[in-house]
Amino acid sequence: MENETVSKNFIERIIEEDLSTGKCDAVCTRFPPEPNGYLHIGHAKSILLNYGLAQKYGGKFNMRFDDTNPTKEKIEFVESIKKDIQWLGADWEDRLYFASNYFPQMYEAAVRLIQKGKAYVSDLSAEQIREYRGTLEEPGKKDPSSDRSIEENLALFEDMKNGKYEDGTKVLRAKIDMASPNMNMRDPVIYRVAHMTHHNTGDTWCIYPMYDFAHPIEDAIEGITHSICTLEFEDHRPLYDWVVRELEYEKPPKQIEFAKLYLKNVVTGKRYIKKLVEEGIVDGWDDPRLVSISGLRRRGFTPESIQMFVDMCGVSKANSIADYAALEYCIREDLKVKRPRVMAILDPVKLIIDNYPEDETEWLTVPNNQENEALGSREVPFSRELYIEREDFMEEPPKKYFRMFPGNEVRLMNAYFVKCVDFKKDADGKVTEIHCTYDPASKGGNSPDGRKVKGTIHWVAAKTAKKVTVRLYENIVDEDLGVYNEDGSLNLNPNSLTVLDECYVEPSLAQAQAFESFQFVRNGFFCVDYKDSKEGEPVFNRIVSLKSSFKLPKTE
Repeated sequence: MENETVSKNFIERIIEEDLSTGKCDAVCTRFPPEPNGYLHIGHAKSILLNYGLAQKYGGKFNMRFDDTNPTKEKIEFVESIKKDIQWLGADWEDRLYFASNYFPQMYEAAVRLIQKGKAYVSDLSAEQIREYRGTLEEPGKKDPSSDRSIEENLALFEDMKNGKYEDGTKVLRAKIDMASPNMNMRDPVIYRVAHMTHHNTGDTWCIYPMYDFAHPIEDAIEGITHSICTLEFEDHRPLYDWVVRELEYEKPPKQIEFAKLYLKNVVTGKRYIKKLVEEGIVDGWDDPRLVSISGLRRRGFTPESIQMFVDMCGVSKANSIADYAALEYCIREDLKVKRPRVMAILDPVKLIIDNYPEDETEWLTVPNNQENEALGSREVPFSRELYIEREDFMEEPPKKYFRMFPGNEVRLMNAYFVKCVDFKKDADGKVTEIHCTYDPASKGGNSPDGRKVKGTIHWVAAKTAKKVTVRLYENIVDEDLGVYNEDGSLNLNPNSLTVLDECYVEPSLAQAQAFESFQFVRNGFFCVDYKDSKEGEPVFNRIVSLKSSFKLPKTE
């Protein structure tokens, strides 16, 4: 395979050619997940690509569960996948399908292959099949069972279906070419015995089709025109084409491969995530530190930001790795003009305005988003005692520190100029109170005499503030040391979650609802956690900080 980037629209060009030459009359795509885990950011690319192509060409998009392996599948995964796809905005309308619904047709298809002399029942064990298969340098050996008569194979296959054989004692193999340079074509197994209860068909079947046999049949039955999948299936395409050709479908689907979406230094493997969940290291498959779609949704990412990220990565035949910072860039871009900017104090210290009336509370009109006037304004309470961020005060500041220190005047955002006059410490030397005076004439943050201040800090009025819990996240693995240790285990970051239990926000945020998001001034974008929040007691997950290390690539 040539390692070159193909135009973002290379799949579209194939589709347009097929439409213009009459190879297909209308486009039909599908997303076919196996319900054996939760979806992650890489799946989002496939979902949005398949749905987007159907939309662009006025076609149809099917949702189909490739549930041919009952050993790992659960209804829990089915429901989570449906929820994720709906959230992303991919609408399958009334076309929700299960591969297991086609088991009768797949059985009949296998019988047809036997009748054509293209399939046979094998007595070899799984280990023997691997041994007979050969290597990349050496051809495979003929299966001793491959010369059985059609009648014997039909009888044995029916006995397999009727439960006469134990697991692993019989398989049905396609009869293709044991000397093929493509290992997938060396008489692949297409049915195996498995006495397992299936989540959809119960105990109706004790034989199950293999994925490479089932998938092209599913596509053909549904009238899929373009079966779009990732590059690891490129070597499987000859088998895909063999199945639809030998079964003589009138309008066979076409398989097209594209490069997966890889993110640098993140965990997407189902085996690893399952271990994290089972060991209680993360709070389920939707933990906000994961890049599962449900985890990203819980953290506060939007469908629009994921679509932007997928578009930015493009469609290619060459594998590449995207930076997580690019995904963060997309959510910042999406939220910065959509969400209100509110004041929240994550590491509070009390600020007391000595010359402000003790019992007075005034309401200041504050714009919700200075970049988007359509979001309007809100009323924010202001009083004598406030909370400010601890980092906004220094007893002995360095040069070019323009926030609060003894003798310095700063602007309280949207409020007044204040000058620090004193502060108090506890026995450990920690500042507990900062005292200042304010200029009543500077209301709104401007002085009538034209004097300037360089520092502006945000605040929350103490007597009306709402105390909340805030959670800050880092990568679940240590980015500097890499995702995996030498023994293959995950190199976990001990600082991936920081919980702050004494944060103060504007009182209106007490009623914030699940999934509602805001920009906390200077602290980043935050979303109300749907799992752990209670009525009137929101828990906020930080979606992303305001600072970005990502730079858009230069365009010609």
